[in-house]
Amino acid sequence: MTHERHLLAILLENEAGALSRVVGLFAQRNYNIETLTVAPTEDTTLSRVTLTTSGDPSKVEQITKHLNRLIEVVKVIDLTEGDHIEREVMLAKVSAVGPERPEVKRTCDIFRGQIVDVSSDTYTIQLVGTTEKLDAFIRALAAGTILEVVRSGVSGIGRGGDKILSL
Repeated sequence: MTHERHLLAILLENEAGALSRVVGLFAQRNYNIETLTVAPTEDTTLSRVTLTTSGDPSKVEQITKHLNRLIEVVKVIDLTEGDHIEREVMLAKVSAVGPERPEVKRTCDIFRGQIVDVSSDTYTIQLVGTTEKLDAFIRALAAGTILEVVRSGVSGIGRGGDKILSL
């Protein structure tokens, strides 16, 4: 059985405790949430949760069925089943001293990152892209260069005219 990464988009009622019940469902069944983002939608009564998890197709199907049973959940879509766009934001504080300073800047430019803060011995770099791109950026920097990293988690949306819910 293959354990694949899945990107789930969940539309749920924007009310206290709804996100807690979604997270609790994963915990009760020993499913791992790798990334989690949540924010209100264009309809202020609804929130959009985007999370990544991994497992074989039958496990993800079970997750989806359990999520759909929650009263606050309006809809669940596995975005990885179709064409979709996904992005993640990363801020990385990196050591940039002496001769390594221009090399860090070059690496940042190659990955189309932005230096958003500069000090005498560090750069803080903002990078937007797929998880794979962000991981590749980290690997491209010299060992010991990265001082701190914070990532937003993955956000995703289906391509084209399809939407999670027609209101």
